[in-house]
Amino acid sequence: MIDPTGTFDDKKFGKLAFENHKKFIAAKPFPHIFFDNFLDEKLASSLSDNFPDYDDKISWIARNTENIKKKYQQDDKELPKTFRLMLREFNSKEFLLFLEALTGVEYLIPDPYFINGGIHMSKTGDYLKVHVDFNWNHMIQANRRINALLYLTPSWNKDWNGALELFEAGGTKPVETIYPEFNRLVVFLTSGKSFHGHPVPLNTPDGTYRQALNLYYYSRHKDEQYEQEPHFTKYTRQSSEFAMNIKKKYEERSK
Repeated sequence: MIDPTGTFDDKKFGKLAFENHKKFIAAKPFPHIFFDNFLDEKLASSLSDNFPDYDDKISWIARNTENIKKKYQQDDKELPKTFRLMLREFNSKEFLLFLEALTGVEYLIPDPYFINGGIHMSKTGDYLKVHVDFNWNHMIQANRRINALLYLTPSWNKDWNGALELFEAGGTKPVETIYPEFNRLVVFLTSGKSFHGHPVPLNTPDGTYRQALNLYYYSRHKDEQYEQEPHFTKYTRQSSEFAMNIKKKYEERSK
């Protein structure tokens, strides 16, 4: 396995960010962008080759509701060393500077707990309904501002579905479709208007999965589009059962 330490020390990432800032801001239906061949090819291949299997005993967190069906693992101690190191690189000062230059959002804060992030894996039949993300991380007491998703499934076939769809405000009409191509990084602004998901169930062959690293970034400052009150994930059709359970536990702890 390849050691990813120092990946974002390369000055090419700063250049990439500054050159694409205006494109990011101007994107519709809300600020976003994607970069193909984002990581060194050998590093990306090493991550893909060593991605934990769907049935590996790494204490996968499984979600299976009417809104979401997938597995993820946010505890980096459960992951192979290369993934632990890669996640730390995505939380590094160098990558934060890349994101700040790209998005214009200043004073970004990484999440060392990887709440709802880390590695994500979906198989045929899995889906993620259209939603806006939770906007407050109580572990670090900060507002969610940016999502960064790195896809790691080799040779993705569009017939398998699984595209990330970005919707206009209200979550009824898709405006942008981004397929999870290998080594593609997607970055988008997280706000009360950033409706997204991959609502069409996957149709992947047996043994083929939608694999990704999901990273979320925060700030002490709110975006003007944010609601004043913290909220959990909001789906377009119904509330998330998982989110409601968390809310109940959180309210009980706060009494």
